[in-house]
Amino acid sequence: MNAPVPPTADAVHEKALVDKLVAEVSTRAPHEAFHFLEEEPDPVVALVLTRLPPPVSLRILQDFRKEGREEKILSAASESKREQWRLNASYPADSVGALMELPHALFRPGTTVGEAIELLREMVKHAFVTYGYVTDEEGKLIGVLVMRELLLARPEDPIDDLMLRNPFFLTAGMPLADAMRAVLNRHFPVYPVCDEEGRIVGEVRGYALFEQQTVEISAQAGRMVGVEREERVSTPWQRSLRFRHPWLQLNLLTAFVAAGVVGAFQGTIDRIVILAVFLPVLAGQSGNTGCQALAVTLRAMTLGELKAGREKIVLLKEVLLGLWNGVFVGATAGLGMYVYARMQHNPHAPMLGLVVLMAMTLSCIVSGAAGVLIPVTLKRVGADPATASSIFLTTATDVCSMGVFLWLATHLIGGQA
Repeated sequence: MNAPVPPTADAVHEKALVDKLVAEVSTRAPHEAFHFLEEEPDPVVALVLTRLPPPVSLRILQDFRKEGREEKILSAASESKREQWRLNASYPADSVGALMELPHALFRPGTTVGEAIELLREMVKHAFVTYGYVTDEEGKLIGVLVMRELLLARPEDPIDDLMLRNPFFLTAGMPLADAMRAVLNRHFPVYPVCDEEGRIVGEVRGYALFEQQTVEISAQAGRMVGVEREERVSTPWQRSLRFRHPWLQLNLLTAFVAAGVVGAFQGTIDRIVILAVFLPVLAGQSGNTGCQALAVTLRAMTLGELKAGREKIVLLKEVLLGLWNGVFVGATAGLGMYVYARMQHNPHAPMLGLVVLMAMTLSCIVSGAAGVLIPVTLKRVGADPATASSIFLTTATDVCSMGVFLWLATHLIGGQA
C-alpha cells in the first residue's frame, strides 16, 4: 500500500490560518467579518466562508460583491459549495432554504445494499453523509436510509426493504420559526428539505436550525431598545453610534411628549407638590406591566404561537392581568400615598390615596394592552415587531400613567387645593 502523502508546510500554515480566521469571524457580525477578511487572499476567504453558516457566508459575500471580489471568491470555492450558496440565496434569509446544504447520498429504488455502500465509499470522501435518501424518477423523496441498517443488511438486499418510508421532511420555503416547532420533538441530526412538490432539494442539520434561532432570540432583547442585530462587542464604536443614535433621538422625542403631558398639568403640580413624588412610581409600575406583556407577546410571535385571530384573546388576557395587577399594586401605592400625605399634614390624604389607586389601575390596563398592540401593529405594517418596541411602549406607559394621574388629581382634588 502507498503511504499517505504528508501535508506540505504551506498547507499546514494555510489550515492554521483558516482555523484562526474562522474562530475570529464567528464572533463578529457579517459586516465586521467582511472588514476582518478584506485583506486576505480569495482562496483563504473562500475556505473561511465554507466553514460558516450559509446565511452568514452570503451576507459577507454581499459586501465582497461591492468590492468586485465575489466572483473571484466563488471561483476559489468548490463547485458544490458555489451551487449551494446560489441555492441558499434564492430563498428568504429567515427560511429553511437559506440554511440547507445540497443532498449527497441520493439513491434510486432497486439499488442493492452492496451497490449503495460502494457509492457511499466515494461520497464520504467529499461530504459528510449522515443519511441516504431514496428518490423516484422525478426526484421526490420516498424513503430515508439509516447507515446502521445498511451495515447490518446483506449486500444483495434491496434498499427498498430497509428505507424508512413516508419520511418526515421540511420544506425549503418554511420560516425558521415554523421549522423549529416542527422538529422540536424529533431531535434528528439532519432533516431532508423538499420543495412544495416533495422533490428533495437539500438537507439541513439540526444544530444549524437551533443555532440560527438562538441568534434571532438573543438579538430580540437588543432590537427592543434600538440595538441592531448585527452589533457585537467587537463592533467599532463609530458603527455602534450609527446603529444606536437614531433610536436615542426618537426616544428623546417621545420623552418630550411625556414631558408635555406633565407640563399641561403644571398648575395642579404647583398647588399639590406631593404629586411630583409619585409620578416616577406610577411610570415605573405601568412600564413594568407593559414590558411583561411585550415580552410574552414577542415570545409568542417568535415561537409562532400567536396565530391570526388569537390577538384578541391575548389582548383580553393582558387587559385582565393589568386590571388585577393594577388593583393590587395600586392599593399598596395608594396606602403609601395616604401615609406620606398624612405625614405632610395634607388634608386631602384619603383622596390622594384613591387617586393613586385609580391611576395605577387604569395605567396598568393600558400598559398591558400596549404591550400586545404595539408589536402586533408593527408586524401588520411590515416592520420587525421587536424593533424599538420598548421605546414606543415607554412613551405609551409614561403618557398614560402620568396623564391619568394628573387628570384625576386635577378634577378630584385640584379645585379644593
